[in-house]
Amino acid sequence: MSFRTGFVAVIGRPNVGKSTLINALLGQKIAPVSSRPQTTRRRQLGILTTEKMQAIFVDTPGIHNPHHKLGRFLNQEAQEALGEVDAILWLVDVSEPPTEDDERIASLLAEARLRQPILLGLNKADRGDAEGRQQNAARYQALLPAAETLFLSALQGEGLADLLSWLEAHLPEGEPAYPDWQITDLYEREIAAELIREACLKHLDDEVPHAIAVRIDEFKERGETGAYIHATLFVERDSQKGIVIGKGGKMIKRIGMAARREIEAMSGRKVFLELRVKVLKDWRNKPDLMRRFGYRLKEKRR
Repeated sequence: MSFRTGFVAVIGRPNVGKSTLINALLGQKIAPVSSRPQTTRRRQLGILTTEKMQAIFVDTPGIHNPHHKLGRFLNQEAQEALGEVDAILWLVDVSEPPTEDDERIASLLAEARLRQPILLGLNKADRGDAEGRQQNAARYQALLPAAETLFLSALQGEGLADLLSWLEAHLPEGEPAYPDWQITDLYEREIAAELIREACLKHLDDEVPHAIAVRIDEFKERGETGAYIHATLFVERDSQKGIVIGKGGKMIKRIGMAARREIEAMSGRKVFLELRVKVLKDWRNKPDLMRRFGYRLKEKRR
């Protein structure tokens, strides 16, 4: 059998397990994961090389109804990925019936008349009762009848071997695009920024974590002693700054400890992490400020 190589867009509404699935397939954490929607804010590649293929997963932000310009950017990132790949994995939460966002994605896939093979990944198949899962699966299948289907549990590792077999059968023949040791296209400092934001998502309540952007100000190697990272957390309001810092600085310390553990696990070495918080008012609705954090929102032509 010839070697196969291709890009695979992992698309779905927020919080269906896209990043969890890619991390599970790679056997290493490269993408932030939390129970909150919109954890992923930009496209990231997860590169899996086996004896038979190299599958380059494009982890996309969850498609949703946007409420600010950053939300529009997230949708744009996900939609643009569809035209640039060799296969599409539409991931859904089969423990729940389809939502309006799921219906929006199905319409997008159908209207685009894509030529790529599409697999409907019925994720979180370890949750709920069997009858409920089957009923929900039928509802998802009805939204996009042309797609093949597969039950998955990214968290438990169920169905991953079948997913790889499907990819081996559908990706085009070709030589690897990346070295077999490479697992992502992001630099370590970029992954560190995402893991810091993940810690904010896990420890802060309500809207506050979604208003946070992370900038790595300094990333220095310290030889055998590890690495030093200094980062700034930007929020939109003074009240949010107080929440992030917490009484007596307790919250920012908690966030820093959680982020440091994840960065150390990712990098395999000791990390010294310092965080500070600044206010950048309404940055999610200002393209010039969004560009500071790497978000390239394309304005529609009139």
